[in-house]
Amino acid sequence: MAGSNVSANDEMIRRLETELREKTTFANEIVHRAQNAERDLTDEEKVLISESRGRMAVLKDQLETIEDVARVSYEAASRAREVGQEIQMLKGRSESSPVEYRSAGAFALDTWKAASGSREAKDRLEMYYRAADHNRTGDEPGVIPDPIVGPVINFIDAARPIVSTLGARPMPYATWHRPLVTQHTSVGKQGSAGAAADEKAELVSQKMTITRLTGNAVTYGGYVNVSRQSIDFSQPGVLDIIINDLAAQYAIDTEAAIAAALATTSTTAVGYGATPTMATVAAAVWKAVAEVYSAVRGQGTLFLACAPDVLPVFGPLFAPYGPFNQQGQGFLANDFAQGVMGVISGVKTVMSAGLSSGEAFLASTAAIEAYEQRVGTLQVVEPSVMGLQVAYAGYFTPLKVIDGGIVPLTAS
Repeated sequence: MAGSNVSANDEMIRRLETELREKTTFANEIVHRAQNAERDLTDEEKVLISESRGRMAVLKDQLETIEDVARVSYEAASRAREVGQEIQMLKGRSESSPVEYRSAGAFALDTWKAASGSREAKDRLEMYYRAADHNRTGDEPGVIPDPIVGPVINFIDAARPIVSTLGARPMPYATWHRPLVTQHTSVGKQGSAGAAADEKAELVSQKMTITRLTGNAVTYGGYVNVSRQSIDFSQPGVLDIIINDLAAQYAIDTEAAIAAALATTSTTAVGYGATPTMATVAAAVWKAVAEVYSAVRGQGTLFLACAPDVLPVFGPLFAPYGPFNQQGQGFLANDFAQGVMGVISGVKTVMSAGLSSGEAFLASTAAIEAYEQRVGTLQVVEPSVMGLQVAYAGYFTPLKVIDGGIVPLTAS
């Protein structure tokens, strides 16, 4: 029973240490993804790291208790082996050394002795001629491990460049309203004749009209039903992999939602030419900037959002090392990823995979807003089938404030 207990302790330590490494890798991957995108951790990622950290604290406490027991068991077993080896040495038990002849003459002498009936010579020749049967990996499948090396390879980009540019606002209620001035007051010159006629003339008057925009919470989420066996026996742990993937899919869908809201603008597109040059692209940006200013009167921050296939059109026109007379900070192909890629005429260019092919929009952050409340991870145990149902969800709603503050750029 003692040996069984030691084995159980060792196995549990290995299981806990494996889970601890997986939690550490999981948290490091989240940080690594944020660093590669040169952005801060999102609230959603902070929640995932916090959950992992809590579990790591529990694992550490269990390891401190069990490892002490395992250490004592290991020391006792080691001492028992040492005593056994000493007893065998005292009894003179040792394995026979392989037979090696120092010369051809020694071998010939043993051959003659064996033919003459010497038992010792026959034994030496038998051991010399005995062919060892070679064991190969195919002969021991029961003891050859099947290693899993490194984290799971998962080609997915969960960055939300447009949402990050706008900054997600907290979602206050299921339905909320945003006040918007649609008519301003008026001020003008008193009267319309000369100075004498202006005196006592009636001033202009115009009421202010304030309407409201309505936002409604939209739920995004997904779930997976995982067997308890998959959770207990997978290495690396499949539960963390699934939760991370659900969170990434949530990010992809919400980025696509804000991109779709940009595409609903009815503002007339500005063309940069079927065969664009640095001058035509810069001219289109300036024209779009002027139109956006007319709509938002300089409020917010300007940004240019483009689909992945548009950036290869803009990128080669702006050299990355700042030559003379360049109208922007150049783009590096090595940095091709979602997020800020460079600057055209002072406007930062953001590449987003949420946009459809060929789409590009110059907009102000005052023209469109994003509201979000993350629910995060939800779990429920199904004891009757030994399962765990895990979900990831949140509420996300784009709110277009003013149509004219979003201008499409097209190849025309």
